[in-house]
Amino acid sequence: MPGDLTSAIVGATTALVAMVDGGGRILLANPAMQRFTGRPEAALLGRPFWEVYVIPEDVPRAQRAVAAALSGGASFLEEADWVRADGVWRRMSMQNSVVTDESGRPYAIAIVAIDVTEQRAREDQVHREATTDALTGTSNRRGLFDALHVHLQSGVGAGCAVLFCDVDDFKAVNDQHGHARGDQLLVEVASRLGEFAGSGGLVARLGGDEFVLLLPGLDESEVPGLVGRVQRRMQEPLDTGSTQLLVSVSIGGVSGHPGEDPDAVLALADRSMYLRKSSRTAT
Repeated sequence: MPGDLTSAIVGATTALVAMVDGGGRILLANPAMQRFTGRPEAALLGRPFWEVYVIPEDVPRAQRAVAAALSGGASFLEEADWVRADGVWRRMSMQNSVVTDESGRPYAIAIVAIDVTEQRAREDQVHREATTDALTGTSNRRGLFDALHVHLQSGVGAGCAVLFCDVDDFKAVNDQHGHARGDQLLVEVASRLGEFAGSGGLVARLGGDEFVLLLPGLDESEVPGLVGRVQRRMQEPLDTGSTQLLVSVSIGGVSGHPGEDPDAVLALADRSMYLRKSSRTAT
């Protein structure tokens, strides 16, 4: 009876259940796994699992995980992308349990996988909304500090250049041209900063008319040149359709190093910007 119940549960569950031996060959695949792969169990038995549903770039990692689990005898949790029968990638959360024989020797791994694709997508959407500025589509303060913590993490981060940017006389723009033009100006400033961020950098709006450009791994000697290039780009007038709006942005830049405090680095960049703004208004 217990064996029959176990077989019934494995057959009825919507979780994907498989067992693989030390060489990664499939020993068992329940109906849910068969539906996912689009193959009957007879076509799955004896096949290395990484040839069936593992995405190509994850094959070496999957092979190492099997070897490590069987040599160490430890079960483990893991998430990975699997390829469904129709070619669609799905995010799977796995409980991988080492199976031992009567002498306690590991000989197989039991895999129970749950599709968490939609759940992870919802979590990512919530995180994006929580870290994104609604007007400009850039990161907000929270998103900026998330990135700073990563790049300034001691022993792990590569450091980063931090440019603090403040739109000059922004209140006058709102007063003279209206808030719609003011919003347009902020969106344009964010867009121009994005030209320098590229794929690895980050632009954040801290609120109001303050922005930060973060570029990871930039050498300290390169920061002044970057400030100059961004300054020149910002000085180009903004064509609003009815008029050309002059853009003026004060920019200060510093280099943050691994182990430094994100708040302190941002404060130094802010101070650098303030000194440049003061020197410009004094002349």
